Amino acid sequence: MIEGIVGKKIGMTHVYSDDGAMVPVTVIKTGNTVVQRKTAKMDGYDAVQVGFLEKKEQRVNKPLQGHFKKAGAGAFYHLVEMKGTELDAYQPGAVINAADVFKAGDWVDVSGNSKGKGFMGSMRRHNFRGGSESHGSMHNRAPGSIGSSSDPSRVFKGMKMAGHMGAANVTVQNLQIVSVKAEENLLLVKGAVPGAVNAVVVIKKALKK
Repeated sequence: MIEGIVGKKIGMTHVYSDDGAMVPVTVIKTGNTVVQRKTAKMDGYDAVQVGFLEKKEQRVNKPLQGHFKKAGAGAFYHLVEMKGTELDAYQPGAVINAADVFKAGDWVDVSGNSKGKGFMGSMRRHNFRGGSESHGSMHNRAPGSIGSSSDPSRVFKGMKMAGHMGAANVTVQNLQIVSVKAEENLLLVKGAVPGAVNAVVVIKKALKK
């Protein structure tokens, strides 16, 4: 069984559980096509390369055109490798739907690029408390000391300072699948997942459940 699937974040809504409680969910559109079967003999490891979101073949460069032609399933915007067990069942051209991998009640980890926030100060970016607000401290939102004096006479790498925030790969772990709509190829995942609307996300079986 393949360990996950690639999808597109449609947006958020809510559903009602059997006891009438409102559950916030993220709707993810899925549906992948197997492009290549990686084997330990040929590639050194076992995996399945899947394609997501079809695109016109003339918009693909020559090397990728040859790669897609072997699969005979068209061209795709995104290629992602997935590991798993008993992968011989996934041959090039095969279609993998949401219901083939997940069912309601499964726990998953969802990865995607978070929303970009631009250049942010240290209080917003690192949740600093800030300085004194009274007696003319002039230190309300300043980051504070960032380095030593004559030794080592430099700022250490990784110092928490102002800078670019967001637009990074983020994984949210242990989210539960509320429903799988096989007809529309939709996954309803409880809670929020990384990225803006229409962002591409990777849904895998939870590692810590």
